[in-house]
Amino acid sequence: MAKRRKVGNLTALAVLGVVAHRPMHPYEMARALRGWGKDRDMPVKWGSLYSVVERMAERGLLEEAGTSREGRRPERTVYRITEEGREELVDWTRELLATPEREFPHFRAGLSVMAALPPDEVAALLRQRLAALEAQAEELRESLAEWAEVPRLFLVENEYDLAMAEAETAWVRSLLTEVESGSFPGLGDWRKFHASGEIPDELRELAERSAEEDKR
Repeated sequence: MAKRRKVGNLTALAVLGVVAHRPMHPYEMARALRGWGKDRDMPVKWGSLYSVVERMAERGLLEEAGTSREGRRPERTVYRITEEGREELVDWTRELLATPEREFPHFRAGLSVMAALPPDEVAALLRQRLAALEAQAEELRESLAEWAEVPRLFLVENEYDLAMAEAETAWVRSLLTEVESGSFPGLGDWRKFHASGEIPDELRELAERSAEEDKR
């Protein structure tokens, strides 16, 4: 089970990751996060970055290290990571690497209500997704090839993205083949439901049985 963090959103983890290298003011943090592609690795909330930094300082993960000024811009507060912040960064990284967590991708949510659409439309949408996945995987391969001189230590997340894209591509292609070939189990009932609007007896009985079990 994931630990309760002093500042629990992943924007805080991204900030710790960049400020661990040197003190920065929040504007520099944002530039570093974009420059290093951290916004592709985790959901960085740009609109709340300053408030996240302030909360991190309040809770001892960052501390003020002075101010800086660029040209005629107002002075900005520079923050550095504290020892407690480094410990949090290390502990959080260990947890993320070692502990699987149940995640809820949007595609999984769509699959869970796929029956709301007729099979032919689902097949068309899966073909559309398959084309996008193939393009995404090719883009990732090209990026990795371009970054061949970058140490692998700094590319493993991109390798993971490629592996996930390739795995999803293979699975979607398999599902699409089943739907288009007619070998998908229950395809006839699925079509009948959209033709008549009537739920097949087997599915109705399953739903009623589940409802009865919930009452116990």
